[in-house]
Amino acid sequence: MSIIEVDGVTKTYRQYKRFPGLLGSVRSLFTRQYVEETAVRDISFSIGEGEAVGYLGPNGAGKSTMIKMMTGILVPTSGSLRVLGNIPHEKRKQNSREMGVVFGQRSQLWWDLPVMDSFDLHKYVYRLPESQFRSNLDFCTELLSMSSFMQKPVRQLSLGQRMRVEIAMSLLHEPRILFLDEPTIGLDVIAKDQIRQFLRTVNEEKKVSIILTTHDMKDIEAICSRMIVVNKGNLVYDGSVSHLRNQLGNEQRVTIDFRFDPGTIETPGLTLIQDNGVRKTFLFERSHTTVFECVSRLAAQYPVEDASIETEDIDSVIRKLYQQLDQKERERREIG
Repeated sequence: MSIIEVDGVTKTYRQYKRFPGLLGSVRSLFTRQYVEETAVRDISFSIGEGEAVGYLGPNGAGKSTMIKMMTGILVPTSGSLRVLGNIPHEKRKQNSREMGVVFGQRSQLWWDLPVMDSFDLHKYVYRLPESQFRSNLDFCTELLSMSSFMQKPVRQLSLGQRMRVEIAMSLLHEPRILFLDEPTIGLDVIAKDQIRQFLRTVNEEKKVSIILTTHDMKDIEAICSRMIVVNKGNLVYDGSVSHLRNQLGNEQRVTIDFRFDPGTIETPGLTLIQDNGVRKTFLFERSHTTVFECVSRLAAQYPVEDASIETEDIDSVIRKLYQQLDQKERERREIG
């Protein structure tokens, strides 16, 4: 069952064009010209209940615009958009009871009040029964380790503690959809791992649909099984993380330690990229042979002591996708 359905959605902004200089200012009094900027262009996709989806793209790709349309803040210029069976901007209040939203740069907490007071206010705003409120609060407090700072004012919390509280508050009313925008931005490694594990648990156990926008690809790998990638308002990829890795992550880095420096080595399938004497690093591109066969051939000819193989991480794969998109855009402009 689809919980979000997007069909041919476009969002265009009409911007007032300013003329330069003093004469331009005078001209603006009598002449109005506008330019149209398309932030989202004819995008279609659907998200099922319980799915965890990463919504990715470089800065200015239209990610935030789409999130705002799905939450009812913005109205699409054209196309059809339904969330929980409703048109978001028409049923914004009704949908908000079924949604949780966390923006990394904006807070929904009361700065001078203790954390517990913010939770209590949330309970009254959503008119939560005491039993439901306590059950959900205990669940979040335990998994996010919040008990030590529940009585502290929000302004005294660290960034990691505040983000844990933000995520907990967004889940107290048991939303069916959780929108997350950069939830781990600025956090240390331990805080990031704790939040990722919690979100994975919420998705798997409570079947909350998660839509995550982030520039940290490890968030996507840890939480989401599916990625939607947009670029300049266009949808350029919609599929599994593993499929994209198989498509673009065709390189492996092979580091080999020798008993002594064997000098220059030339082996079919392996390209030397770093030579430190007894330790050499090669780049292997997938072809008809395997990396293990290449290393085995090398070991049969040279005094190999140890070997390690690293596959491309998701950051490298996404970087390669963006580079391909930029290259296609440059070629299109040259032809045009």
